[in-house]
Amino acid sequence: MDKFYDVLQELKKYDIYIHLGKRLWDIELAALEIDNLYKAGLLTPQKYSKFKLILAHEHQLESKLIR
Repeated sequence: MDKFYDVLQELKKYDIYIHLGKRLWDIELAALEIDNLYKAGLLTPQKYSKFKLILAHEHQLESKLIR
């Protein structure tokens, strides 16, 4: 797992579907949902860390495209 798509697929396992219309917003909402799943004890610390790194990387790339 190393793509934003993989994070979205993991969220779908919990019936969380994200499409806000802008990729940057989708990334930010996915990060919030990953935080919530981790706090609920549904994600391991390893998965949580990996997903957060992927989302941070994607957010950085998307932010550069907007500027």
